[in-house]
Amino acid sequence: MALPPLAGLADLARLGLTVTEAEEPLMEAYLGAASAAIRQAAGVPIAETTSTVTLEGASAERLSLPGPPVTAVEAVSLDGEAVADWRLASHALWRAAGWAPGHGPSAVEVTYTHGLPEVPADIVMLVCRIAATTLLAYRAEADGLGLAAGDVRSERIGDYSVTYGGDGQITELELSDRLTQRLAARFGGGASVMRSR
Repeated sequence: MALPPLAGLADLARLGLTVTEAEEPLMEAYLGAASAAIRQAAGVPIAETTSTVTLEGASAERLSLPGPPVTAVEAVSLDGEAVADWRLASHALWRAAGWAPGHGPSAVEVTYTHGLPEVPADIVMLVCRIAATTLLAYRAEADGLGLAAGDVRSERIGDYSVTYGGDGQITELELSDRLTQRLAARFGGGASVMRSR
């Protein structure tokens, strides 16, 4: 299930962008794509959501949950068996017996609510700016051809090669390395697999 955008059409209107009724479906798609790019860079959903994750359990008592802040835990199972002898402490599950009952790692499945109850204003603004820039590219040419990568600086035909201008980004949805690093540092994201329900 896809997560909802981090900003909406009402946010764009508050920021002064006029979107025609015919452009609204496009803008909703752009807002969703911009939100996905920002979430990927941050490594977390940012907005509050409920997720189910499967983590590798070890003998340690503490099992950190991805995507803090963690506000509630609904269910925990260890190798397919429900467990209740845990406590939520500092966005992690604590269990006196640890998370590996045998001599090897275990699979810990957790369903929990996490993320921020309100999307920070600067993230809303970032999503809106990316979506607005994409809309401007769409409006730049008839039939949306402005969305095509057009900042070609050089091109060679033999053993085909092309060089784009700027920092090599092809679309407005590509985040710079600097912004990606800032989002990851701010939200503490890391590689993890989540599925929302």
